[in-house]
Amino acid sequence: MAIVAAIDEPALSARLTAVADDSGCSPADIVGSAVRNFVDTAPDDLWTQLIGIMNRAQDPGLAAMRAILEKALHGTQETL
Repeated sequence: MAIVAAIDEPALSARLTAVADDSGCSPADIVGSAVRNFVDTAPDDLWTQLIGIMNRAQDPGLAAMRAILEKALHGTQETL
């Protein structure tokens, strides 16, 4: 849950909450599922984009989580 709180992106947090509510899962479960799905299925070009996002970020781990969630939740900000 700490990563969910650290995201600090109101629009992304709202989408995460909405998806969690709709699915009956916790936000932490949605985050875990999104990361696992990315690790299991992302093609090389998405990994390359993720590395670029992380290289430009002050907090690479948090930037990776945001980007993966944006992709999984079909966001419109910096996505993979």
